[in-house]
Amino acid sequence: MCLLKNSGTPALLFIWKQSPLLPAGVGTAHGNLSQILCVKLCGNLKYYQSNLYSTVVPPDEITVNYRHGLPLITLTLPSRKERCQFVVKPMLSTVGSFLQDLQNEDKGIKTAAIFTADGSEIAASTLMEVLLMNDFKLVINKITYDVQCPKKEKLSREQTTEMENMKSLVHRLFTALHLEEFQKKREHHLLEKIDYLKGQLQPLEQMKAKIEDRSEAKTSGLLWAGLAVLSVQGGAMAWLTWWVYSWDIMEPVTYFITFANSMVFFAYFIVTRQDYTYSAVKSRQFLHFFHKKSKQQHFDVVQYNQLKEDLAKATEALRRVRHSLYLQMPVEELNEKK
Repeated sequence: MCLLKNSGTPALLFIWKQSPLLPAGVGTAHGNLSQILCVKLCGNLKYYQSNLYSTVVPPDEITVNYRHGLPLITLTLPSRKERCQFVVKPMLSTVGSFLQDLQNEDKGIKTAAIFTADGSEIAASTLMEVLLMNDFKLVINKITYDVQCPKKEKLSREQTTEMENMKSLVHRLFTALHLEEFQKKREHHLLEKIDYLKGQLQPLEQMKAKIEDRSEAKTSGLLWAGLAVLSVQGGAMAWLTWWVYSWDIMEPVTYFITFANSMVFFAYFIVTRQDYTYSAVKSRQFLHFFHKKSKQQHFDVVQYNQLKEDLAKATEALRRVRHSLYLQMPVEELNEKK
């Protein structure tokens, strides 16, 4: 036993004692293993606690490290109070997929969002590679965590070019390996979307057909009424010319009637900015009756047009996907050839 003591510091007490595991006298090249050195710190330690520091990460801190070139985000799950590590693929993962992984891992996470250091919310479509360039804030269940990202060394121009070429090569390999599977999933998704849109359009189509029939009947009736008015006008002019008055009296009357009709046609052009043709007048009057009847029947024309447009886009996308599957070619190449 040896006692070392300095003024103002606790005493160190070294004790040698016989080990019960080995017999006495058995040793090695580094010394006698039968003796164990025990060190005891004697004295009052309360005056030296301020000089002790811990390297353990706080339980609520979120850390970002790189392992094998991939970012590793470590955080504490709020429900289980356990540290969990999430491996991020910067070029494939997005902010939305990362937040979804958090909620899938811990069902107790009701809300999760990511904001910049100045408080602006980051879109879910942002790549994690872009997010990890700067510090950000992770809000989980209305609790804000400040996340500090390690600064990566700036690559040279040659290294940047090589990295971009590698990304392009990986993307093309991934596309070539998973293109057919992706297109089949997209085809199934488009078929479901088309069935859904057709189901939404079916009652609207029935209502639209009834409104069109009534509007067409009213438009045809109006055209026949115009023909009747012109026939009556012509018969009246003939009766006044040959039976009541002479042509010398009726000639100025016919002139003013023709001039009045020209003024009506010119006024129609000023109001509608369209030439006065029978087909244009019929279409315009049909639309007038159609929209008037739609309001009475509570037919949403805007919703109907939007559904028809979505159905046309989905049908065209399905045709392109099936064509590319048939030819075993990417959709982008088909677009370029078109």
